[in-house]
Amino acid sequence: MAYASRFLSRSKQVYTLSLRSILLNPPICKLILTNRYWQLQGSLGVLQQQHNAIPVRAFAKEAARPTFKGDEMLKGVFTEIKNKFLAAVDILRKEKITLAPEDPAAVKQYANVMKTIRQKADMFSESQRIKYDIENETKEIPDARAYLLKLKDIRTRRGLTDELGAEAMMFEALEKVEKDIKKPLLRSDKKGMDLLVAEFEKGNKKLGIRKEDLPKYEENLELSIAKAQLDELKSDALEAMESQKKKEEFKDEEMPDVKSLDIRNFM
Repeated sequence: MAYASRFLSRSKQVYTLSLRSILLNPPICKLILTNRYWQLQGSLGVLQQQHNAIPVRAFAKEAARPTFKGDEMLKGVFTEIKNKFLAAVDILRKEKITLAPEDPAAVKQYANVMKTIRQKADMFSESQRIKYDIENETKEIPDARAYLLKLKDIRTRRGLTDELGAEAMMFEALEKVEKDIKKPLLRSDKKGMDLLVAEFEKGNKKLGIRKEDLPKYEENLELSIAKAQLDELKSDALEAMESQKKKEEFKDEEMPDVKSLDIRNFM
């Protein structure tokens, strides 16, 4: 018990730092995005200018806010971050989190807790962030090729991989359409875009990608993120315990099982 109680203060720091990372940054690790999810977002997003396939304001929570000057602006930013942090802490005081990334049930529970925090603190999930980036960074792009290049840039920037080769398939489809129409394809060209969509659908079918499965892909993505974050939290906790155990007063203490730690006792 002495070991566990002395370990408490260090664990609180670990959880606080991890929570700060979740609040202020994208997911901690570089993730392998479900290719089906990325492919669907790309093939749907290319139509937005012409067909409005993705609701333009689906992400209004990050719409422009009123601007302030000087100290008022800084105060507003600080207050917003503080409120988000307090909202997250309030939830973490109530919800049980088990540091067991190898346990699907623990990963699912952690993902649900993080989802509740995002909703309470009005933050994007990773899938929402990807959709927002695509929508926001491509809305002024006039031609399909520049759109696909921007999509590739977003994917690369976020450390995402394309294991299915969906990106190459999209460029091949564009090459075929531009060869048929004998000119660069503009997103305002309804007939040309219809041809491109038809090619995308053929490719999606070959890859086993279905639009109606998008919610499942989003869920899988969030579970992957939750598992990665639990992995990091577990590693941090183990590192903290190992550090404590090296101290003279703890050399005879038995290190507790990391899964027995309850974050609610540390807050």
